[in-house]
Amino acid sequence: MVQKRSLFRATTESTGALSSAPMMAPVEPSARLLPHLNLSLRSKMLLAFSVLILILGIPYIFLAIPILQYQGQYNRIIDNITAANSINGYIKFAIDAEMWDIIAGKEDFYTADQYAILDDVDAKLAIMRETSTSQRGKLKLRVIQNTMNTLRRDVERVGAQISAGATFDENMVLLERIRWVSELVEEGVQDYMLFEVNRTEQQYRALEAGLQQWIYVSVIGMLVAVAFSIAAALRISRSIYLPIKKLHDVTTTIAREDLEPLVTSDNVDEITELGMSFNIMVGKVRELLAAKMQEQENLKKAELRVLQAQINPHFLYNTLDTIIWMVESKRTAQVVDLVRALSRFFRISLSKGEDWITIGEEFEHVSSYLAIQKIRYRDILDYQIDVDETILSATILKLTLQPLVENALYHGIKNKRSGGVIRVRGRAAGT
Repeated sequence: MVQKRSLFRATTESTGALSSAPMMAPVEPSARLLPHLNLSLRSKMLLAFSVLILILGIPYIFLAIPILQYQGQYNRIIDNITAANSINGYIKFAIDAEMWDIIAGKEDFYTADQYAILDDVDAKLAIMRETSTSQRGKLKLRVIQNTMNTLRRDVERVGAQISAGATFDENMVLLERIRWVSELVEEGVQDYMLFEVNRTEQQYRALEAGLQQWIYVSVIGMLVAVAFSIAAALRISRSIYLPIKKLHDVTTTIAREDLEPLVTSDNVDEITELGMSFNIMVGKVRELLAAKMQEQENLKKAELRVLQAQINPHFLYNTLDTIIWMVESKRTAQVVDLVRALSRFFRISLSKGEDWITIGEEFEHVSSYLAIQKIRYRDILDYQIDVDETILSATILKLTLQPLVENALYHGIKNKRSGGVIRVRGRAAGT
């Protein structure tokens, strides 16, 4: 709080006569900024402060409501992304392993945990759908729920076949279908996560726009408040000053030359305090915007990681199983080649945490992936890689090609069982 001290010095008169009437101070033009109100000083101050509160408070209330709504939607989106992430990578691994143990005779169908797994995922999907604020998001979740219903029916069919005494091969056919359906569930969950990550960016932009409007209205409201405060201060100070000035004019007529009466007044500058509060408020708003920008940057990085998280975790398990099988078969040379390819694959996948690598490294990564899959699917898979050497040093987003090659393998060759060739070519644009 800034305090100013005003000094008023009484002047002496040498006439020795008292004035028959007190002197009136002239009315200042600035005092006419507010209309004359026949109110007490206390009432005028209460009225001025009430109007000032309305000027400052109402715009903030109207702007705070949509900002709080955006914040609530943003939090619900983050909660749904977290729930979807707990499903991704869990449902396929858990249900596939559980159903294999049942078919292989390791567990009893009626005491195993397959229904607990399905119920857990269904419960999370139901909560996500209920809290979702987007019709498109609800539709995506409904598709995932329908796929889960199909998966549940297939699990029940396994139980029916086991009860009917079906053969192992018959149950394995149904297990392959369960694996395929569980993979569809995970793909749907990943698609929903990407959709919600994109929505967080939209919500952030809406929140940022709301904050900017809040700042603009705050500035305008502050300017209006300052103008009103000045006018009210002039009007109220005049109502205080005039009676004091009258008393001063009367007392100066009886003052002596050797008397130097000194009147002090401690004033409180509310406008200065208000300006300081506004600066603090703007500083906090800037900090909030900076935090939101950093949060948006983190969300973009999360989106990038989601886009790169297309590697099926079963790829590593299957590769290790293949290595074990080859070691047991004493195929040492092929084991060395496979381990070397796997080492190159994960070396480039990690890439010291970098998100961008050279095109040469990306093609080496795809080549290692296909070399590993060639050993596993040697009877049906062949591949060709042709890349222009002039583009090898250019950079590309890490793991851009591997999901495409994986889709070509699992959806274009594996299901056909008749063999196929995957060709990967790289050329500069316009050549």
